[in-house]
Amino acid sequence: MALNSNMVPLGTPAPDFSLPDLEGEVRSLAGFDSPMLLVAFLCNHCPYVRHIEQAFGSFAAGQADLDVVAVCSNDAENYPDDAPAGLADQVARANWTFPYLVDESQETARAYSAVCTPDFFLYGPDRALAYRGAFDGSTPGNGVPVTGEYLAGAIELVRRGEPVPEPHYPSTGCGIKWRS
Repeated sequence: MALNSNMVPLGTPAPDFSLPDLEGEVRSLAGFDSPMLLVAFLCNHCPYVRHIEQAFGSFAAGQADLDVVAVCSNDAENYPDDAPAGLADQVARANWTFPYLVDESQETARAYSAVCTPDFFLYGPDRALAYRGAFDGSTPGNGVPVTGEYLAGAIELVRRGEPVPEPHYPSTGCGIKWRS
């Protein structure tokens, strides 16, 4: 069942995290030092993520002053496509060049109030939340082209030091697969 992302209050500080990437290197919030940070909650099995993964990879690669980090918080025991091997396949398939972190405890997803995949959180230089929500208006089957326009517009405003005005459109996707 599709869910919409929580609309976390703008200005909320980025929660710290300490998570392994797919090579086992532990990454934390402090390790990302570009003027902007995008934390993207993603997974391999979700058709909403697969719908944008190629465009998102190209989009992320074209942002020189933006650190992108993906986090998979799904229960990999019950959703094995979201275990590290499946995530590595996704990275290769989508040509992603950003770190993909594994949130096995699911504490990072809870700290960010992430509820679906994809779910995007954009932070400015002060690491305060500047944008949260959708990549664009496209979802599987709705016929809207995948452009990344919502996120691109937000990034451009943050780049200029301007606030991202409401409304922000919630992301729609598969609910995070929580452990019982």
